Amino acid sequence: MPPSLSKKSDASAVPAWHPNLRIVENLPDTKVVRTAFFVNGAAALVVIILALYLGHEEWRLHGVRREIADWQTQIDTHKKESQDALALYADFKTEEAKTSEVASFVASKPVLSEIILRLGAMTPKKIALDALNFQDTGLSIKATVKGAPDRASGDASAYEKQLRSDSVLGPMFTEVNLLTMRRATNGRLVIEIFCSFKKDKGPRKT
Repeated sequence: MPPSLSKKSDASAVPAWHPNLRIVENLPDTKVVRTAFFVNGAAALVVIILALYLGHEEWRLHGVRREIADWQTQIDTHKKESQDALALYADFKTEEAKTSEVASFVASKPVLSEIILRLGAMTPKKIALDALNFQDTGLSIKATVKGAPDRASGDASAYEKQLRSDSVLGPMFTEVNLLTMRRATNGRLVIEIFCSFKKDKGPRKT
């Protein structure tokens, strides 16, 4: 029987061996999209975003600078008027302080009519007021003491103390002194009392 021409597969056959002479590092990159593309693309995207952000900030800063320049122009334009207004206000405050000081000084000084009315109200009936002499330094009171001569001097001294301790007139005076006591032709006792005003507490006229 002639031998068959068909090649029988031999399962036990060992594949033909040949040496692997390839250098992997030198082989060409067969990837369709290389990794470097993604890296470069990401870097470019970051640069673009950063450039857009910086451009936006620069534009906003330019707007702020322009607004500041406009305000500075307005300030420079009205600077003279503002300085004049401040100077005028300073003068006004100075004059106001002077006016307030004068008003306080005048208000602190008693009115002549108030002193006269108070003297009339607090003076005992046995003492008749003859004259009131208002001076810058004080008030001179001349009066006649009615009654028996032996009691008149005591009444005069009591009136001096009454003026000194009076709740209204007393705070106006630094001193109240009985200066003279003398007998008039009619036998009555004539006295003079001087009341020294406190500093800046002299009376004012109405």
